[in-house]
Amino acid sequence: MKMTLRDKVLSYLGSLVLCCINHSSLAAELAELGNAARCADYSGLPAHWGDDPRAGMVYLKGGEFTLGTTLGYEEERQEVKTQVSGFWIDQTEVTVAQFAAFVEATGYITEAERQGGGVVFHAPSAAELQQRPYPWWRYQKGANWRHPDGGERLAPANYPVTLVTLLDAQAYARWLGSDLPTEAEWEYAAKLGNQGSNLEQEPRDGHGKPLANFWQGQFPRHNSNEDGHAGLAPVGCYPANAAKLYDMIGNAWEQTRDIYTASHQSPAPPLFVVTDVSPMQPMVVKGGSHLCGRDFCVRYRPSAREAHEANLPIAHIGFRTVQRER
Repeated sequence: MKMTLRDKVLSYLGSLVLCCINHSSLAAELAELGNAARCADYSGLPAHWGDDPRAGMVYLKGGEFTLGTTLGYEEERQEVKTQVSGFWIDQTEVTVAQFAAFVEATGYITEAERQGGGVVFHAPSAAELQQRPYPWWRYQKGANWRHPDGGERLAPANYPVTLVTLLDAQAYARWLGSDLPTEAEWEYAAKLGNQGSNLEQEPRDGHGKPLANFWQGQFPRHNSNEDGHAGLAPVGCYPANAAKLYDMIGNAWEQTRDIYTASHQSPAPPLFVVTDVSPMQPMVVKGGSHLCGRDFCVRYRPSAREAHEANLPIAHIGFRTVQRER
């Protein structure tokens, strides 16, 4: 029987409904952040948290893209044509509030809590700069995801959770039926068809305003606090990328499930190659952090990558999770 225009319109609307049922977190339930006022007011928990296992997640249709760049550091420069399947990804870095809900539900104790401390940043003196490499890092007794300074101060609920190891992040992800992203999935979500900026270009808009939480000033002793955030910022204080994902660049480095290699492999490693890893295994982290600046760690770009020990809790690394199409 020939379909009328009305029938075709109704059929089309029906397909949209089915689409929205299948991808229920695509639009209306996403947090509207992207500026200082909105991120300050955010509770740290996405809409329908606790009811919807994909609360606060964005769906990305799979496709082909170029992993790596010719514009960055040596470990980034091998460009590899890479295919990824469709997946859901957290709109923001996992927050302290989300991680607290996991701990409350499971009684989980992080590695930093079991070890008794973690690695934190401090502005070194001129003498310290002459005494040892990377003097801005120190082990702080009592530092953990709840108390990032090692003292009584509690981590704000709407900040990215840090001082969590690979094991901790994986435990949280499993609790939600999720996983950590591969390096390819993370970079695909960060780029969305854009190969990214060159090594010298800071993430700023046409008026010079910072578009991400990176170090402004002379690292590591002077932070000009130009954007109002001398350290970590609440999630979502800066504009989202084309996929409505916040803080893919800067704020906190983000863990992936991939073992670090000195350059990209061609083809990109499949999911099944990564199983159990040794405690000190270097893993890939992505996106840079608030400690990356023009005179140190110029890694506020989608293709940037760094190695980080799996079992080392540190104050500038967090994570976000993914759910893959079955």
